[in-house]
Amino acid sequence: MEVTSVQRRTLRVLFATQIISGIGIAVGASVGALLAAEIAGIGVSGLALSANVVGAALFALPATAIVRRHGRRPSLAAGYLVAAVGSILVVAAAVRSSIPLLMAGFFLFGGATAAGLQARYAAVDLAPAALRGRHLSLIVWATTLGAVVGPSLAAPAGASLDRYGIPTLAGPFLFSALLFGLATLLLMLLLRPDPALIARTALGAPSAPGVVNPRGGMRAALRAVVSQASPRLGVGAMAAGHVVMVGVMTMTPVHIRSAGHGAAQTLQVVGVVLSFHIAGMFALSPVFGWLTDKLGRRPVIVMGIALLLGACALAGSAGHHSVRLAGALTMLGLGWSATTVAGSTLLSESVSAELRASAQGLSDLAMGLAGASAGAISGLIVEGWGYSTLTLLAALATAPLVVLVSLSAKAKPSAVPEA
Repeated sequence: MEVTSVQRRTLRVLFATQIISGIGIAVGASVGALLAAEIAGIGVSGLALSANVVGAALFALPATAIVRRHGRRPSLAAGYLVAAVGSILVVAAAVRSSIPLLMAGFFLFGGATAAGLQARYAAVDLAPAALRGRHLSLIVWATTLGAVVGPSLAAPAGASLDRYGIPTLAGPFLFSALLFGLATLLLMLLLRPDPALIARTALGAPSAPGVVNPRGGMRAALRAVVSQASPRLGVGAMAAGHVVMVGVMTMTPVHIRSAGHGAAQTLQVVGVVLSFHIAGMFALSPVFGWLTDKLGRRPVIVMGIALLLGACALAGSAGHHSVRLAGALTMLGLGWSATTVAGSTLLSESVSAELRASAQGLSDLAMGLAGASAGAISGLIVEGWGYSTLTLLAALATAPLVVLVSLSAKAKPSAVPEA
């Protein structure tokens, strides 16, 4: 089959499943902080939500192993299936007021985030070099519709299940489970042929499921990333952007609740603010993809740093002003989008083909663990020193990325491995 036609089919399937899973993630995530705070308290809520980010990070390891052995299709489907199970556990935790069950549910819910992130790499398995940024950003953008609509559906989704004894803040997770199940089914039925296996055939490598290149493991990928400026910057950009985004975004709903609104009004304000935030994360990703291809990867990463810093400054000075918080969270999403699109593209083209899947899994692991660290301490920071202090510390977290950008500018450009 012609590679171009396979790539078009791959993009169509990924686009559709990203919309569906985007709704599932956003419906649950929009009330996750509030549910965790209700069951476990504000101080522990950040830790509970960090379990979700840890789950997304750690799932990158088995997901990468599945890609190397069997391709993208079973790897992506497994992520959404795990998330569906996690969503059901969250509902059970809310009914029983069980903190351990809540932690387990959030941990497994992270499988959807891992699959959504991995989908952007599936989009560039067969992409032409000149279009990598745009194809990758198209799949990131596909999440926009679902992610923006999702938070607005949280309130009716929660209220619709009250009659069955399911707490209002837990109801949205049941809808998440159904959506993740649908995404799993579509991927297994429609993502054929598998883009990763076709890419191996194009490179002259064995493409049969179960065939693994022993030289393409995580350790080799780690050595390649650490020893070269370009992949190091790519991973650093994604990790730093995720730290700032997760740290600030996680505690914003809790900060909004501290204004003294009732539960229903809090959900409405949170839904609007997070809808703007998620729109910032995904809506302009094609623009960042185009800029990444036209201006280069490093300038877009610098642009992302500036947006993240501006977001922290605006959020930290916004108080409980919902419009300013919405603007800050939109800017926060834009900064994340710029660092993620440019960083992902830079990493994918800066390592050899045999190491690419492992390097991509490694980057998602680093990205997730960095975000988990931010989520774990964000609740404690807000409880002890306030939301403004959190935004200040988040801004300071961009300092290592600034150093990496400076070092990469001084490094000699390396050849781009062939796709």
